[in-house]
Amino acid sequence: MAYRNKTYICFDGDNDMKYYRLMTAWAENPNFSFNFYNAHDLNSARDSSQEESIKKQLRERFANSKLLVVLIGNNTRYLTKFVKWEMEVALRLNLPIIGVNLNGSRAQDDLCPPKIRNELAIYVPFGLKIVEYGMKNWPDDHYAYKKEGKSGPYYYTEQTYKNMGL
Repeated sequence: MAYRNKTYICFDGDNDMKYYRLMTAWAENPNFSFNFYNAHDLNSARDSSQEESIKKQLRERFANSKLLVVLIGNNTRYLTKFVKWEMEVALRLNLPIIGVNLNGSRAQDDLCPPKIRNELAIYVPFGLKIVEYGMKNWPDDHYAYKKEGKSGPYYYTEQTYKNMGL
């Protein structure tokens, strides 16, 4: 079994690539504490010829992942070929899920993909401090809530945001 220390980021590659790239830039910038082991760094050679060969590569990434971050943009909820499949795999693997709202919402909203709408997940707006906070804290909270049988959307309190100066 692989050592699970990676963060798998799921997003609309056609419309939201800039947000994914910004997250990787935060991680590369020595002036920020933001850091994560990116599952997309694994098997980065692209084989786009067959859907099943792509999914095989993605399954290898999931085998090393401990967390799913879903970048939720205007079209994410409509993507069923890979994005929906990635969320299904994460749910099967019981990975903690962070929904990152690219529209700035601090809660689950109408843009949330149906696949995770009723699942245990935390929702945050796109921003370095709050995404970093979620990545550090949500996995432990997720497993504690799962153990208690809880599900559905979660949000950080207004005080959490105030404590971060947001």
